[in-house]
Amino acid sequence: MRGILILAYKLLVGDRAKFAALLVGITFAVFLIIMMTSTFAGILTRASATVINIGASIWVMDPAVDTVANTIGLPDYVLDAARSIEGVNYAVPLFSGGALVHLPSGRYQAVTVLGLDDASLLGRPRLTEGRIEDIFAENGFIVVQDSEFYKFDKPRLGGEFELNDHRGVVTGLAKVSQSSLFGIPTLYTTYNRAIQYLPSPRFTISYILIEPRTPEDIPKIKERVRELGYVALTRDDFISKISDFYKYKTGLGTNILLMTVISFVVGLSISGQTFYTFILENLDKFGALKAMGARNRELVAMILFQAGFTALTGYGLGVGLCALMIIGAKMRLPEYASIITFWNLGFAFMMVLVIAGISSYIGVRKVLRIEPFDIFRG
Repeated sequence: MRGILILAYKLLVGDRAKFAALLVGITFAVFLIIMMTSTFAGILTRASATVINIGASIWVMDPAVDTVANTIGLPDYVLDAARSIEGVNYAVPLFSGGALVHLPSGRYQAVTVLGLDDASLLGRPRLTEGRIEDIFAENGFIVVQDSEFYKFDKPRLGGEFELNDHRGVVTGLAKVSQSSLFGIPTLYTTYNRAIQYLPSPRFTISYILIEPRTPEDIPKIKERVRELGYVALTRDDFISKISDFYKYKTGLGTNILLMTVISFVVGLSISGQTFYTFILENLDKFGALKAMGARNRELVAMILFQAGFTALTGYGLGVGLCALMIIGAKMRLPEYASIITFWNLGFAFMMVLVIAGISSYIGVRKVLRIEPFDIFRG
């Protein structure tokens, strides 16, 4: 069998033009599939940036909330009730809202303002400059150094700006795990300052962040919050809910799925047609091998090896090309959201196996039908 596979390899790479065409088809398909799915994965991750960066275990919200940016105020009694639930270690409010900042350059910039609990500062970012205690200073704000930092005119410590006719002072610069999706810089301040500076409705609590005493207390906390008429979601559950919103309630998921299917069909058509042409042009060689005593299973092994070798090589080239493209794009465009995950790689690998399987099936049917007599007679 080893000799048969070596022969299959030499037969495959011997025709460089056909081998190159097979690789191009599969590489192009893998490249498009991973680019589409990685873009979608990056968008979903950035859509949950606030949840990821804050890092709270349980989020309490109104049942109508679909995304972290779609906040609905909670009455103060919900916070008191959450703190009284058995199994709750602590519960704190979080303010999340949008504002328009007047920068020293005279330019206006939309920002997201997150107001952290004054007592605990739960969800505070990791500072690169300044001290976290300075957030309690007069007019103190922390600016996040993410991909949108330059839109805030890259401020320094002590820099000033104007927010809704209130003076703001940069008391710290911070790094976060994930940048936001919509290209808006993020500011952190205290909860009381946020509701003082930003115009708010009657209820100012955007979310209630809960830390349970033990993981076993989470179902009980969810049930008690449900009895209050609200929803308590774990960090992962909230991220899944945000992802489901973008997948099923917007056109984003449908468009990405359509482009992925098109990429698969393009790769299948190119590789399937080229592989079939390759089998036809080498049909006499397969017939000669059959006349010399090669069994059907050995011929099938040859075709499977050729299709599998081409598919895996094209898969590796496609993944490498996609990774280089994403790295290059992120170096020039900080807002570029694509990320390659194991899910992307696994999905593309499954699609490549399907392409290889269909191409192999087409070749196997043709080879098994040939008769040595017909080859030599021709």
